[in-house]
Order: sequence, then C-alpha cells, then structure tokens
Amino acid sequence: MLLHAVPASADQKPLIAHVVYRFDTGGLENGVVNLINHLPESAYRHVVIALTEVTDFAQRIRRSDVCCIALHKPPGQTLWLYPRLLRLLRELRPAIVHTRNLAALEVQPAAWLAGVPVRIHGEHGRDVGDLDGTNRALQRVRRLYRPFVHHYLALSRDLQRYLVDKVRVPAEHVTQVYNGVDLQRYQPNGGRPRPIAGCPFDPARHWLVGTVGRMQTVKDQPTLARAFVRALQREPALRERLRLVLVGDGPLRAQCAAVLAESGMAELAWLPGERADVPAVMGGLHVFALPSLAEGVSNTILEAMATGLPVAATAVGGNVELVQEGATGLLVPAADPDALAGALIALAADPGRAAAMGSAGRAAAEARFSLDAMVATYREVYDRQLAASCRKSDQGAGRGRR
Repeated sequence: MLLHAVPASADQKPLIAHVVYRFDTGGLENGVVNLINHLPESAYRHVVIALTEVTDFAQRIRRSDVCCIALHKPPGQTLWLYPRLLRLLRELRPAIVHTRNLAALEVQPAAWLAGVPVRIHGEHGRDVGDLDGTNRALQRVRRLYRPFVHHYLALSRDLQRYLVDKVRVPAEHVTQVYNGVDLQRYQPNGGRPRPIAGCPFDPARHWLVGTVGRMQTVKDQPTLARAFVRALQREPALRERLRLVLVGDGPLRAQCAAVLAESGMAELAWLPGERADVPAVMGGLHVFALPSLAEGVSNTILEAMATGLPVAATAVGGNVELVQEGATGLLVPAADPDALAGALIALAADPGRAAAMGSAGRAAAEARFSLDAMVATYREVYDRQLAASCRKSDQGAGRGRR
C-alpha cells in the first residue's frame, strides 16, 4: 500500500480519491483513466484506491502525480478493512471520495467517518446476479448506503431510472453522464481496415467480425463464438471470407476456444488474449460485436463507433441508448446466438449498408459521446458538490460564532 507517493498538502488543489474494486483492464477502469488524464491538472489532484489489486493497467494514467493504492482485500465484506480505510483517508484527506459500483459502495460510511466533505457514487453497469435490476436484496443494500452519499452519477438513462425508481434516490441527486470516447485516438478506417499486427487474417480478403473486452460471464463471448459458427452453418459460402477476432483474456477464453474447436472452425478465429493496442485492433475490423448479458454504457461500443464500425450488440442496458437500430448497427436479444448470427449474416451480405452504419456511428460519437463532454459533466458535478460543501461549512461556522 503506497501512501507517500501522494503529493503533500502544500498543493492546495482538491484531492479526489477514486475507489474501485480492482484496477485492471475494463470499461469502468478505462473511464477512470480517461477522466484523470483529461481533467485539467490545475483543477484537481487524484489518487486511485483499489480494494483488491492494482495491475499494470495503472500505467495508462499519464499524470506523474497520481498514485494507486492496493488494499488487497480478502473475500468478504469491506467492513474488516475499515480501520485501514479510516487511517488511509485521514492521512490522504481527500476533498472528494468517488466510489464506483456496488463492490466499492461499502467505502462510503468509512468516508463519512473520516470526515470526507463530498461523497459521490457512480453506477456503471449491472451486477451478474442482477442483470435486469430487479434483485430486491441489492436494492435494499443500495438504500442502506444511500444516506452516506451526497450525489450519484449514472452512466445510462437505464441506470438513472434504477437509482430513482428502485433505490429511491431523489432525482435531483442523480446526474446522468455518458462515457466519452477519445475521438483523436480512435479514427475512422475509411472502410479500408488495416492489418492487425499478429493477426493471421487479411482484411483486404476477409470480413472480420470482432469484439474486445474482459472475458467474463456478463460479457458472454461464447454466444458470439456460437453465433459465428451458426452463421457459417447457415451460409456456407461465407466460410471463404468471414473471420472472427476475440480479443481479451479471462475465464471464458477457453470456453470460446472449445466452441470453435468442436465445430471444426478454430482456424477461422483468432484469440490473441489481451492487447494494449485496442485502436489498432478496432481499425482492422469490419464489424464490432458485443454479446453482453448486461451493460451500463459500453466503452468498446463507443470506440467502435468512433472507428466508424457498424455494431451488432445485444439490446441490454445502455446498448439501446448507444446503437440506433438500423442506422448505426443492429440490436438482438441477449443469449440468442441465432439472432446474433442473423445480424452478422445481414451485415456481411451488404457491405455498403454496413459502411453507411459505420459512418453514422462516427457522426453520433462526435455529436453525443465526446470525451470533452464527459469530462465537463464530471467537473461540473465535482465543482458543484464542493461548493455546496463549503457553503455548509461556512454556515456551520457562522452558527458556532453566534
């Protein structure tokens, strides 16, 4: 656990403590990195606190004054970490604690006990055990912690409705903010995908369908593998050019490989594991597919749109807010490989339509999902909550003098 890497209090800029369960490859964590890298250095300092581990993913933070702290929490409730958390927060003295998702929500009472002036919580996506948000036990857990949170950030309108309707957070205490995508880093490939380093397929000859992400249950990559197999079984002529790219690592990688091997199509797919060159991977695809069982707002969909790719995704969570059916992509039911196979066949059969969808996706990314817009919203929330905290402190001091 690193403490002394945090700049001393001589730097009077407010410190934000970003609290996550694990600081590793993922959409939520990528959003934290983008926020830290793009908020003006003159405005805030930052520290990242991971309840479990910090991986090499932290190297994506470009600021040299940001440290990452791993608490190595064992399985179980965060309550056992409270003595360490209290010591840490009292030493750091952050102006803002910003927790993300249910796994980090338990830190909010510790932040209250430590006297942190502003406490913010972000909801980024669904839990594996609550894909539709109807789990009443999890609703009650969130209500239990609600008094410790000053303000909520919801990454989709779906999550905003959940907080207001199910968790009973007053609407004025919730701000909806979409993830932003770096439009400079993700550039349209102009309908001419570029070869991906190490990939055995040639985008000039093959039609590459791909996905990028952590291979875990909620992302459901095996459904994409099955959809690919069924697409080729339904349209054997596509075997000459349709290829599958599954980028990422995790517990489902072996299952995807098994699906492809059992069908005799392993040589038509590429599973390279985790890659750091995601923009280059996106630039080598013809179609981006996302078979998730649940989503908040998918960074990878936004990255695909910015790259000018048509998207075939499941109609879950924030996906329906990002993908315009028939205009920027196609939406299908979750856990339905036949429906996803149909979407892949339709896009492969009409490259002109697919390219038009990709162009429309890029235009939507520019208009609605810029990184600048996301950062501006976060900063407005931080500034407003700090100003409200200062007013309360001044009023309290005034009453004390009287």
